[in-house]
Amino acid sequence: MATITVDGTEHEVDGRLTLFQALQSIGKEVPHFCFHERLSIAGNCRMCLVEVEKAPKPVASCAQPILDGMVVFTDSEKTIKARRGVMEFLLINHPLDCPICDQGGECDLQDQAMAYGHDRTRFEENKRAVHDKEMGPLVKTIMTRCIHCTRCIRFAEEVAGVEEIGALHRGEHMEIATYLERSLTSELSGNVIDLCPVGALTSKPYAFTARSWELRKTESVDVMDAVGSNIRVDSRGAEVMRVLPRLNDDINEEWISDKTRFACDGLKRQRLDRPYVRRDGELQPASWPEAFAAIAGRIAETGGAGMAAIAGDQADCEAMIALKDLFAACGSENIDCRQDGAKVDPSVRASYLFNSGIAGIDEADALLLIGANPRVEAAVLNARIRRRWRAGGFRIGQIGEPADLTYRTDRLGAGAETLAALARGDHGGDQGGGHGFAKVLEHAERPMLIVGPGVLAREDGAQMLGLARAAAERFGMVRDGWNGFNVLHTAASRVGGLDLGFAPGPGGRDTAAILDGAAAGEIGLVWLLGADEIDMDRLGGAFVVYQGHHGDAGAGRADVILPGAAYTEKSATYVNVEGRPQRTALAIFPPGDAREDWTIVRAFSEVAGHTLPYDSLAQVRARLADANPVFEAVDEIVPAEWRPFGDDASDAAPVSAPFRSPIENFYMTDPIGRCSETMAQCTQMRRSLDAGARTGTDG
Repeated sequence: MATITVDGTEHEVDGRLTLFQALQSIGKEVPHFCFHERLSIAGNCRMCLVEVEKAPKPVASCAQPILDGMVVFTDSEKTIKARRGVMEFLLINHPLDCPICDQGGECDLQDQAMAYGHDRTRFEENKRAVHDKEMGPLVKTIMTRCIHCTRCIRFAEEVAGVEEIGALHRGEHMEIATYLERSLTSELSGNVIDLCPVGALTSKPYAFTARSWELRKTESVDVMDAVGSNIRVDSRGAEVMRVLPRLNDDINEEWISDKTRFACDGLKRQRLDRPYVRRDGELQPASWPEAFAAIAGRIAETGGAGMAAIAGDQADCEAMIALKDLFAACGSENIDCRQDGAKVDPSVRASYLFNSGIAGIDEADALLLIGANPRVEAAVLNARIRRRWRAGGFRIGQIGEPADLTYRTDRLGAGAETLAALARGDHGGDQGGGHGFAKVLEHAERPMLIVGPGVLAREDGAQMLGLARAAAERFGMVRDGWNGFNVLHTAASRVGGLDLGFAPGPGGRDTAAILDGAAAGEIGLVWLLGADEIDMDRLGGAFVVYQGHHGDAGAGRADVILPGAAYTEKSATYVNVEGRPQRTALAIFPPGDAREDWTIVRAFSEVAGHTLPYDSLAQVRARLADANPVFEAVDEIVPAEWRPFGDDASDAAPVSAPFRSPIENFYMTDPIGRCSETMAQCTQMRRSLDAGARTGTDG
């Protein structure tokens, strides 16, 4: 601790902080542009100048270490004059085009100019003009506005791990540009828009569509992956205009992925806005009573044993518990929320959670990636792994296909043989360096592993889960106060569905068995709750009910379509990968006759003669808590008990196929993304870059 005097008042502050951070900690507001608490210190905007006693000139507080006994003045005449001078220089070349700038109303430069700017300029020279740069379909550049704070450069290098932005030339000729004049390739590139303190980098899809004061702001949760990033949905009328991140240090800090941010334009395309019933081989518009009657009639013919339900990746917990209760009342145990066939054990919560918690990555000192590619499966989580790696003392071993994860890894092998060798302590035949990395894990105080979704979806997924558990136990990853066994999901609904028991009951069928039964004619009715990623051809002649919000694969195969609400159109509960229940909020209303999913199931239950015992959202959530107490602890993590799970693979010969990530296209993993024009442009951009890389050109 150190003692400093600020504006005549003595304060005790942490001596490890910079002067800027110390001033913030005691409530002093210091203007700044280049400083950001999650980026390295640049000290190049000079807006944070303060007067320090005995210093010959004002000091840049962001780069000034704390000295015991320091006397600082933040509002002296000398400080104010220095800041006014800096602001005058910043505005020499700024175009002052606020009326047409998308940053207007949210611009740091505007705010600081109000406080420290002059009402006229003393410079008569022409303003400098800079050519706009190409940064892809997401980021729009107006580089004449740039004040060279270098936040975007530091973010790309330090957080995103894609060193594609830099500063060219020097002095008044300096420009921020991409090195090869091509699109940014990071899955987090949109965050530079939030970081830019002026209007130099703005959202290209959002350009010239709305002003910030026109928007209704709703705090919500992202469902594009299983991380559960906290977001803010900005809407105008019946349309979502943009999605921005909310601060949550335990989950996404203040970053979101490009898919989270930009796929929102898919919410208004190819929407299901009324019920449909297939008549004479064609889907035709119908009323709700007609759709319900068609389903009820088929259920009466099929019976409970011939019914099945599969929940999709974006199904909310309220809808899943309602559908589970309905099928239980009908006498069916054929339900599953794992449409990819993941072989996790629903009865052992520790078998499917990211047990260390996302923030636990900061405490780990060694990591083993088992068939996981966090860069495309959980981009925000990958940024936290990279930050921990940059801090040092963090070795990362990788089993699986080669991939650029934005950090250095020790590649141990391609598949199950390497994992089996690590789990059993037999490294004699390991050609990938597993023995050396085993020593790293043995000497680590808090080692952790991450099992990727592609590993669990294999035919031998249960064996791989058992091997991963054996490896965790062998290397002491599970001990008092620490559980380093982590499963990475890509589906926002997965953990919530497993917590609710949306899985086969006694004698019930899982997803693979449901599809086999439908193909064989043993399953006569399949209810798809937003499930679009299964093989629709395997449904055979089954009567298919599709309940969802987009005209995707499931709707194309359906015999009855029940239009549901997207995540921005309902108050719903989702449980993220670490087991933290979170809630979305209704930002806009569903289009047309579409309704919130649990209300559809509740309304149909009356027609089916199995009326569900809840009529309000509060009652449904009480049912959630009754099904599993973890739903009572909203925004909190309930640790899972460690018990045996997974198949015993001690004598089994593992499948030789290498571990692979299930995600081939990061931008189109769900119906919303596949309907997004922006995501289509990103997909085309990535294919062009990949083709250019193969041919040796810039793409």
